Amino acid sequence: MAGANLIYGLGMLESGVTFDYGQLLMDCEFARLIKFALGGIPVTDELLMVDDIHAVGAHGDFLSLDSTYKYMRAQSQPRLIDRRVREDWEAAGGGDLHHNATAAARRLLESHVPEPLSAEVLATLRSIVESSERELGIEPAQVVF
Repeated sequence: MAGANLIYGLGMLESGVTFDYGQLLMDCEFARLIKFALGGIPVTDELLMVDDIHAVGAHGDFLSLDSTYKYMRAQSQPRLIDRRVREDWEAAGGGDLHHNATAAARRLLESHVPEPLSAEVLATLRSIVESSERELGIEPAQVVF
């Protein structure tokens, strides 16, 4: 990533004119995968499974090995990207990434209950609003946080 440490515009379309919750969740998924990759990929004899590869041979079955099962989840674990085989994906409805992300966003919007802000944070927000209102010379709003 050439040293970049900021991912900007998650969920935005049309240069920020439009916001899409499904796009937001897809972008978060991509950011999570980038963060995982930037963390580096450990390379050890055990993880390379050199002994298993030698024992099984070039055309053997690696999927049934205990070592494959042990480390198969050590790589990235996407929440929205569907990696099932086509038959299983089709049997589950065959939703594409944006469809899955939009459905997940709807579930979040319908079920999420935010944690209440502390009294200290509420007081700080109130003071910021009141200070801004005084600076702009407008009547204080009766906003309740």
